[in-house]
Amino acid sequence: MERNVKLIIAYDGTEFHGWQRQRGVRTVQAEIEQVAQRVMRHPLTLVGASRTDAGVHARGQTAHLLTSATIPVQNLWRAIGQRLPADVALVHAAEVPLGFHATRDARGKLYRYRIHNATARPTTRLAARHTWHVWFSLDPERMRAAAAALTGTHDFAAFASSGCTRASTVRTVRRVSVRRVYDEIVIDVEGAGFLYNQVRNMVGTLFEVGRGHWPVERVAEIIAARDRRQAGPTAPAQGLCLQWVQYGCDRGAADGA
Repeated sequence: MERNVKLIIAYDGTEFHGWQRQRGVRTVQAEIEQVAQRVMRHPLTLVGASRTDAGVHARGQTAHLLTSATIPVQNLWRAIGQRLPADVALVHAAEVPLGFHATRDARGKLYRYRIHNATARPTTRLAARHTWHVWFSLDPERMRAAAAALTGTHDFAAFASSGCTRASTVRTVRRVSVRRVYDEIVIDVEGAGFLYNQVRNMVGTLFEVGRGHWPVERVAEIIAARDRRQAGPTAPAQGLCLQWVQYGCDRGAADGA
């Protein structure tokens, strides 16, 4: 009898070419599929909630797979988890209804972006692989004021990179918070779904405001222009982490908000 297994996955994306399986390169999806197939002894496909890019990390990626194996889910969790490489962890596994789909059923996601904002390199805090180093001072108050324009339902065409293939560029962003935590500026972006590189392009735009190159009001003008050339640069991948994926009223595991 076929079963549906939901997985919560964490990974350091530094050595991966993103989530999605690609020929000839190392990806998170392919690594987990190979291990799961050895454990379950049949071909399978792992479906993820978010196709994170090369270098992007996750604390709470959600995925599902269909299996005919009769192994109890807790045994599957242990058998798969202990065989994964060191930069991937299986946080949780649970059997769910056959109709559950990790991508289509997602109701929200939280991405966190970390900027190491100090003259000393992030290596001093063992954070080089997980933060963007900006050595000159950024103003989080200006960034926070500018971020207010990004919340709500808008056409985010100006924040979609050229690889975006979605029919509509309208998205709903529920929350954008900016705060300083010691040497880091932490930006949380929560929404129902995002365009290709949308969060990193939003961070790059807030970066320009924070460094004083653009006024706070510029963000609203960029949204209205719907022109990618008007927005800021794409922030580096290593600062971005998928914190959690929400399904219904349950935000799932690894909630780091």
